[in-house]
Amino acid sequence: MEQLKINNIRKSFGGIVALDGVDFSVKRKSITGLVGPNGSGKTTLFNSITGFIPVDEGSIKFNDIDITNLSPDKIANHGIIRSFQIPKPFSKMTVLENVLLSARDQLGENILPLLFRKKEVIKQETENHERAREILELLDLSHLTNEYSAGLSGGQKKLLELARILMADPDIILLDEPIAGVNPTLANKIFEKIIDMRDKYDKTFLIVEHNIDIVRDYCEYIGVMNRGKIIADGDPSKVFEDDKVLNIYLGLED
Repeated sequence: MEQLKINNIRKSFGGIVALDGVDFSVKRKSITGLVGPNGSGKTTLFNSITGFIPVDEGSIKFNDIDITNLSPDKIANHGIIRSFQIPKPFSKMTVLENVLLSARDQLGENILPLLFRKKEVIKQETENHERAREILELLDLSHLTNEYSAGLSGGQKKLLELARILMADPDIILLDEPIAGVNPTLANKIFEKIIDMRDKYDKTFLIVEHNIDIVRDYCEYIGVMNRGKIIADGDPSKVFEDDKVLNIYLGLED
């Protein structure tokens, strides 16, 4: 079942066409990749889906609800959360505190529940701690629970970013180059954890990634962008045999 449907999206910046009639969809509980050369429109499409850039034409539907040009906070409330290329955890907070900060609808943030619903607040905080520790265990970060995030490696910060997103409990997670700058061993580990997250928590993933080998190995469906358009989509093994795709990556495009 299609969870995210993008129909004829267009976006221009002055005379530059960034998105030129993009049609694309993401199936529920899938791991879908979005690839293409630099400047092909991948990040602009991500920004349009998540409300950071308004589109000029077309529609974006999520769970059959039109979310076109809603603000980022309203789109997040619908269950879509994204990462950015450079993770920015709160450096003076511990790994656990960073994850707990992402929990939604925390009663303890308001004074009235603290005064009149104390038992509920304590119960929720206990459940949030349990969930946060479960997520950290899943992502092999439990040994860093009480470490300050400032001391983490680049790869560990990317895993922490995944943990924070998962704690917010979205329906679909959009990841912008989650393994950029990461060594091959950790890159494979991150994608293995993405599969674990999908399977354990029934999440959907849409991932922008430049590493073609990783996309081929871990994504079930991919779309290839070039010059603001989807030029090929489908099963990775078939898409990467497409002449149009090969020409782009071999630099043979006219």
